[in-house]
Amino acid sequence: MSRPQSADSGMAVCVFCASSGRIDRKFVELAAEVGAELARRGHSLVSGGGQVSCMGAVARAARAGGARTVGVIPEGLASLEIADHDSDELIVTPDMRSRKGEMDRRSDAFLVLPGGIGTLEELFEIWTARVLGMHDKPLVLLDPYGVYEPLRDLMRGLADQGFARPKIFDAISWTGSVAEAFDLLERSQPRIQATPEDYAEAEL
Repeated sequence: MSRPQSADSGMAVCVFCASSGRIDRKFVELAAEVGAELARRGHSLVSGGGQVSCMGAVARAARAGGARTVGVIPEGLASLEIADHDSDELIVTPDMRSRKGEMDRRSDAFLVLPGGIGTLEELFEIWTARVLGMHDKPLVLLDPYGVYEPLRDLMRGLADQGFARPKIFDAISWTGSVAEAFDLLERSQPRIQATPEDYAEAEL
């Protein structure tokens, strides 16, 4: 994944988050706080292109703060997620795979908020690619409410049992603070040096 050329000094930050309308309001408020902080720091947003739940909240808050927003949504979800036509640029892709590829291509860094299986799929794809040295874009997981603690424990258990290498944790940063999340995104992270064993292991 090559880094996109930004039009200004800020980063294009891809935010992976929920589009469910059934979640607690605190998660939507967290997404809005992220959008506001992103704009305050002079970054632009790449999102999943929906205007509902956390996905919509982060985009609206980013625009309210003056940030440029790019939404990327597949045709099949454009009506279900109610496409964010207020985006500065709205890209409709044929399917989910091309959606993720377009989001990756347009982003300098990745921030993961609490979400469901779609968010987890996006997290693991970016995380895996960074472990394998396929990109060096910062990856930060923001989890102030402990939603992902069971996942963290699971990954530690997999590493303890040899299914994953301990260095998988070098490829991601975890935090419960919005400000620290952006500090980590803005901090240069070293490229992960993949080994032949990494590529040979199906589970990494």
